[in-house]
Amino acid sequence: MTAPIFEHFDQSTLQSHWQPLLIGNGHLKLHDSQLTFTVGPATEDTYHDAQIYDYAHLRRRDYLWRPPLKMTVRAWASHSVEELHGTAGFGFWNQPFMPTGNDLPRLPRAVWFFFGSPPNNMALAKDVPGYGWKAATFDAQSLNFFAMLPLTPLGFLLMRSRAIYRRVWPIAQKAIGVSEKLLTVDIATPHTYELVWRQKSVDFSVDGEKVHHAPCAPRGPLGFIAWIDNQYAIVTPQGRLGFGFIPLPHEQSLTLDSIEIQPLEGTE
Repeated sequence: MTAPIFEHFDQSTLQSHWQPLLIGNGHLKLHDSQLTFTVGPATEDTYHDAQIYDYAHLRRRDYLWRPPLKMTVRAWASHSVEELHGTAGFGFWNQPFMPTGNDLPRLPRAVWFFFGSPPNNMALAKDVPGYGWKAATFDAQSLNFFAMLPLTPLGFLLMRSRAIYRRVWPIAQKAIGVSEKLLTVDIATPHTYELVWRQKSVDFSVDGEKVHHAPCAPRGPLGFIAWIDNQYAIVTPQGRLGFGFIPLPHEQSLTLDSIEIQPLEGTE
């Protein structure tokens, strides 16, 4: 079992557990027992990112975290959801594309708190917008997803019918392990975010109040990541696909003052 993490950023340097990654004008600052991730201003021509993660030099099979576990993060952004641009968040994923080349690209798995601003449009949960501040799960490596792959081209066409979408998409959504809830809390105000990741479900809470129960969960192992950047992605049931960078009119940041990751006893 992986040892628990209790990070309160109360030292002058990052613990060796964390690997920083800074791209473009992204930078990190340790101050007042807080870690601030900052990007911008920027144009849409280049990518800018500030992040920490805990899977540097590891193959995906050696990532540290599996259910059951509890993650608790206290965090806030510099701007409201209306003024924040790009993506930001914290949680666990499988890093689908490895810039180090240690592993081949993989379909994504994630369980996290995720923000994306328009034109970001990951509209994979029925009746949930493809942008905003969310609690979310995703697992495109489930057996059900692979069973549906041969039907994907036809499915994209069928999903353009609103009636068919409303009837059929919940089946596809379950197959890819997607469960999301748009959060109503102010992202620019400090809050304590918690997720309890079990074998078959995930519970998300904010300030001790449950905000979402996901009846599905990605398999492990996954790695922890916290970040802010200026990218967007478009993936919709109707077959719209896109990716790019968003101009940043101002400097913007995500601040964390604690990260706790605790493996739990039991299997569920």
